[in-house]
This record gives sequence, structure tokens and C-alpha cells, in this order.
Amino acid sequence: MNHSANINHDAVLRARVSLLGSEKPTVRQRVAAYRVLVQVSPLAYLSRLAVDLIKYSKEFADRPEIVRALRTESVAAARRLCELESGRQRLLVATLTALREQLDLMDRKEEASAVAREISLLQSASREA
Repeated sequence: MNHSANINHDAVLRARVSLLGSEKPTVRQRVAAYRVLVQVSPLAYLSRLAVDLIKYSKEFADRPEIVRALRTESVAAARRLCELESGRQRLLVATLTALREQLDLMDRKEEASAVAREISLLQSASREA
């Protein structure tokens, strides 16, 4: 079975139209579109998804679990991009930093500490490279 058999082509078309329409899409609309488009063109849309998920999470400042979930999704997108295209650690560090900040706000010390260690390792590796 080829890869295109698993893709909803109508959803891809709707996502592209929403991004290219005459009105500027909201961050929520962009996130929805990018979630669809990463299936067909991950290198083109994973970084956009990661960045806009952080922006979108700010709309939920009063709902910390939603913020954490969106920022975790942002980190996952950045990780996937790093797997596909090495040298994209800066985006991963930025998404991890946003996640760590939210974990700190939620007083999840162990999780925040683990994320901080990962950030430190990534920064050390990029300095050595």
C-alpha cells in the first residue's frame, strides 16, 4: 500500500485553501491546517506547526493542562523535524524551553528538571559541533 492511500486528500485541499485564502487565518486555523499538511509534507510544515502550537498555547493561559499538552505536541513536532533534517536543534531547544516554563508554572519540578537537562545536553552538543 502506498503512502498516499492513507491521506485524506479533501482535508489536505481544505487545509491549503485555509492557509491561502483572502483572509489571514487565525493561529488556531493555522495549527489545524499544519496538523493535516505535515502528513504530506513534513519538512515544509513541522517547524511551522511547532512554532504556532506555542503561540496557540498562549490562548489557554487559564488552562495549564491544555498549555502543557500543546507545548508537548510542539516538542514532538520539533523532534520529528530533527529526525528528518539534522541541524534543527534550535527549534527543539525553543520548544523544550517553552514546555519547561509551563512545567515550572505548574510546579512539576521533576518533569521540568528532566526537560532542563535535555536542553542543556542539546546546547552542549551544538557547541561541540
